[in-house]
Amino acid sequence: MTRRLALLGAGLIGREHAALVAAHPGAELVGIADTSPAAREHASALGVPFCADYASMLDQVRPDGAIVALPNHLHVPAGLACVERGIPCLVEKPVAESVEAAQRLVAASERRGVPVLVGHHRRHSPDISEARRIVRDGLLGDLVAVNGMCWFDKPDAYFEAEWRRGEGGGPLLINLIHDVDTLRFICGEIDSVCAFTANAVRGFPVEDTAGLAIRFESGVLGTFSVSDAVASPWSWEFTSAQALYFPHQPGAYLFFGGRTGSLSVSDMYLWRHADTGGHWQDPLIREHRPLDRSRAYVNQLEHFLAVIAGTATPAITARDGMLTLAATLAVAASARDHRTVSVREIAAP
Repeated sequence: MTRRLALLGAGLIGREHAALVAAHPGAELVGIADTSPAAREHASALGVPFCADYASMLDQVRPDGAIVALPNHLHVPAGLACVERGIPCLVEKPVAESVEAAQRLVAASERRGVPVLVGHHRRHSPDISEARRIVRDGLLGDLVAVNGMCWFDKPDAYFEAEWRRGEGGGPLLINLIHDVDTLRFICGEIDSVCAFTANAVRGFPVEDTAGLAIRFESGVLGTFSVSDAVASPWSWEFTSAQALYFPHQPGAYLFFGGRTGSLSVSDMYLWRHADTGGHWQDPLIREHRPLDRSRAYVNQLEHFLAVIAGTATPAITARDGMLTLAATLAVAASARDHRTVSVREIAAP
């Protein structure tokens, strides 16, 4: 059965969603809502109805599902418009611009029983799914530590948009939030964080670099750094071969260490001693863990179609997305206030 989907927001990621829907045999794009002339032209080129007001479009088209790819501050209003009409929606990350706003969407979704899937697409990526399985199945023994980085160099033109130079426009809420969600997905809930940020490279009010220490509820400790001012091949966007706009740079950006083994992601090498009881003076053997070659964004769309059909529950619900947002905002609060911040403090203001 073909599912009729509406697209709310036809910017950069919105157009990618449109292309994915067009390429999928089980989906049909039946409308685009946006306020820009460029979006109207794009809808015309695709031959689908266009409306400047998303609520009116939802009423006119009555889609089976909707993809919300509007600016962050419109995620919750658009998501609520879908929920109120009983329309399952895929809301791009972050689920909201604040925890308080996210709570409204969580409450509405849960009260009315209308599913909301948050677009943390890495949960559908084969490297991240396999890393979770390896860790959760105990192939590394008890997990002890995790370390990772997200380093890349954004061009000067990227910052011509004024909002990218101010609060919320830096790598914490745009980039790190994906890694925070990945770490929650694999390692479990984050208890607290301690972070530093810097803006020395460009001098904008917003950060360009951050480093953080993480304590998980399980007792596992982690470290992570993010920067949009470093020329490097070390981030999921490069190593996974899954990102939409970036060249593949084979390698690793994330490392999990357990009592009996370690794993590097995305190159998927598992390191263990050849013999039980081996230690630091004994050699390690390396085993490559093959992946299924599926595509993260295609997998996400297929999952959303299953959610619409009622055969699957969202891999990341509005509540789950709110916890990822809270953990990321805890990083910002820690750097601002120069203290360790608990996620619970941010998640329940």
